[in-house]
Amino acid sequence: MNTDDPAGQAEKIETAGTSSDLTLWGAQSIRALRAHWMLMEMNLPYEFVPVRPRMESATPEFRGISPRGKVPVLRHKDFLLTESAAIVHYLADTFPTPAGLQSPRGPVARARRDEWSYFIMTELDATALYVIRRHTDLKHLFGDAPVVVDSARTYFNAQIEAMRPRIGGLSNYLMGDEFSAVDILMATTLDWAESAAIALPEEVRAYHRRTVARPAYQAARSRTFRPIA
Repeated sequence: MNTDDPAGQAEKIETAGTSSDLTLWGAQSIRALRAHWMLMEMNLPYEFVPVRPRMESATPEFRGISPRGKVPVLRHKDFLLTESAAIVHYLADTFPTPAGLQSPRGPVARARRDEWSYFIMTELDATALYVIRRHTDLKHLFGDAPVVVDSARTYFNAQIEAMRPRIGGLSNYLMGDEFSAVDILMATTLDWAESAAIALPEEVRAYHRRTVARPAYQAARSRTFRPIA
């Protein structure tokens, strides 16, 4: 088996951009969707290798790329990077930003980006939604724990309610009038919440509809969740 292509299905994703020496591993997950979306927003061509969590990602070959067996993984030349939030921020910081996409510059703007990112990834993704997934879709691995699931749902709702005025404020996006990487993190997290049957406040749903209407999201979602042979 080729270490670079554990699933044997590498695919070139062509865009209007120039060669960028990028490869993305991962498939059929919200976290992989984030990386696809950012790559497509930035018009970056890349090679995509579909790797299913807990299947191809558990092979010794893939562990040579990602020692913890986690996806997505991004390679830029000789640099390997895991964690979806780190990937979208690396792309924003490394490559030229197209019109309509904000890449925060300066300590205050980056601190605000980090604040949103840590909130989304820790309070919403890891602490709430992944806990729900572990004890519903993956309960055959982690056990059935309805009390834990109910508690995680309550926690997610409380966190969203606390941030509702800022999510549904006067600006179009979380960092102002221009779309940014934190909108990718938030919108995909709201995708996940909706798939977990969590009811969102109307202001948050309006923000979500606005962000996922972007053409790059539609293309990225189609690529992410395409069936793997």
